[in-house]
Amino acid sequence: MTDPPARPRVLLVDDEVDFVSTLGQRLELRGLPTLTATNGPDALDILDDNPVDVVVLDVRMPGMDGIEVLRRIKERHPRIEVVMLTGHADLETALEGMRFGFFDYLTKPVQLPQLVEKIEDAFRRRCGEQADEHEVFTDKLQQHMIVADRLSSLGELAASIAHEINNPLAVISESAGWLRSVAGRESTTKSELEASCERALDKIESAIDRAVRISHNFLRFARAPDAIVREVDLGALAAEVGDLTSKTAANAGIEIEVETKPGTDCSIVSDSYQLRQVLLNLVTNAVQAIGNDGRVGIVVGGDRSEAQIEVVDDGPGIPEEHVERVFEPFFTTKEEGRGTGLGLAVSRGIVEKLGGRIEVDNRPGEGCTFRLVLPRQRG
Repeated sequence: MTDPPARPRVLLVDDEVDFVSTLGQRLELRGLPTLTATNGPDALDILDDNPVDVVVLDVRMPGMDGIEVLRRIKERHPRIEVVMLTGHADLETALEGMRFGFFDYLTKPVQLPQLVEKIEDAFRRRCGEQADEHEVFTDKLQQHMIVADRLSSLGELAASIAHEINNPLAVISESAGWLRSVAGRESTTKSELEASCERALDKIESAIDRAVRISHNFLRFARAPDAIVREVDLGALAAEVGDLTSKTAANAGIEIEVETKPGTDCSIVSDSYQLRQVLLNLVTNAVQAIGNDGRVGIVVGGDRSEAQIEVVDDGPGIPEEHVERVFEPFFTTKEEGRGTGLGLAVSRGIVEKLGGRIEVDNRPGEGCTFRLVLPRQRG
């Protein structure tokens, strides 16, 4: 039996000529022998004539798209591993790729160290060093569930964010129009014009600051960076999630209140991105459970060894027969179109990977409390 090569041999497939050329050269500089193709048929021809271990394949290509190329690769060369590249990170594409046996996917713009690591992981699997197939499949499914839940949460936020951005834009437009009208008056003195400019610019700058804050909060949630474990201020995180959800809640007559218990140390070492997704899930669920007119509290507390964040609502609570099932994937009591049934299952998986747990205090007819219990330091 021939020994496997020391380094993975790569085929990079993308219809953007400049991208594929530059990235191919950078992979070569990292010691990865790399061939390139700009369409599916050329890629398949290259694979028929050249030894390749890992294909890095764009999903969105004209003509033969990435999923069809993947299908044909697995038919002709089943041992070749495929890493998909997409700018759309949608669950449908991910699951379709899983069905045909891709190794994993990355979203554009891709970071070179992340891509190299993924290629090497795929190569190890090809060489038989990867975990067993069941473990790999379970891990991939969990990742795609997280993607699906994040997209669902983004959909819930989109209308609210659009409305929130429109408010400061309206202020900017009004201030600019008023300033133009003042400047156009023949009777306006220099001092009056200067004062009008200062007032209008103050309004414009304030509106811009508000729009930037809203968009940055949204983008911090929407992006999916690699896990970064660092110091996290739970008080600031709770306030950020409160800001993100306050408009949707207010439209239903629901008040979001953020509280830090006296003497609480809000600092922990964890992954702020993952925690933000979990907390947003819990607050969104609480708002939807109430329906109209109520209160959701986000309460930060804890002791020296563990931190806690409680999401407390005064809604109807959970039916007793459903309490044991709320963390099951795809289980939901919401009406059709209001949820995927993934949120709590994904949230529990995330929190457990961070070394914590989720507890539920159910008060039928009075409300519900979901409690995140998190270690101060990652183990």
